[in-house]
Amino acid sequence: MHKTTAEAVEFVHRFRQALTHDVSVEILLIPPFTALYGIQQMLHADDPFKLGAQDLSWNDEGAYTGEVSGRMLKDVGCQWVIVGHSERRRLLGETDALVNNKLKSALQHDLAPILCVGETLEERQAGHTQDVVKDQLLRALRDVPPEQMTGLAIAYEPVWAIGTGYAATVRHIEEMHAFLRSILNVEWPHIGQRTRIVYGGSVSPENAPELFGSDEIDGALVGKACLDPEGFAKICQLAS
Repeated sequence: MHKTTAEAVEFVHRFRQALTHDVSVEILLIPPFTALYGIQQMLHADDPFKLGAQDLSWNDEGAYTGEVSGRMLKDVGCQWVIVGHSERRRLLGETDALVNNKLKSALQHDLAPILCVGETLEERQAGHTQDVVKDQLLRALRDVPPEQMTGLAIAYEPVWAIGTGYAATVRHIEEMHAFLRSILNVEWPHIGQRTRIVYGGSVSPENAPELFGSDEIDGALVGKACLDPEGFAKICQLAS
């Protein structure tokens, strides 16, 4: 929850200028709802980035005051949407069942979902990390038609690493990404190797080279570090 529309537009201007050479990676800008239209209006056809949303409603329309539907997000140019972010689970009480409904709504409106999974510090210390992320993954994808999963991305974001400055070690991330992919290979073999699994949790220009140097890490869900357009541009260029 950062940046007014004017601030977000200025961010895009600076970010565009900071990308000093061509990048070969897919970049998403995921601002608050209020800034989506303003950014969509200034995008160029040759921009190396696309637009995504931070959340969506599980319904298309109706008496759901304050909600924003997938249809509305498509209307302002979104191609991606985050579902199940740990802050929404923790602060707003979102359940796995709700995440499942939101993911289905995203797919219904041809929005590629970025499904977030990850354990808390207490769950990690109790040795429940794999059980937690497996349950989150399977419950979020329950009854989703396999043919609709081809655009799915998964973001492993250990809750204890988000915004704390303490990123998980590359070894731990690799183990978790391999574990998530093994579940996909068993449950949905046709998408197991093609699904992008990215890492989120205190990603920065300093640790990006090590993260992107791993074959198990397909990208990053950047939080605090993306508020600085020049720093975010550096992370994107390091990923190329």
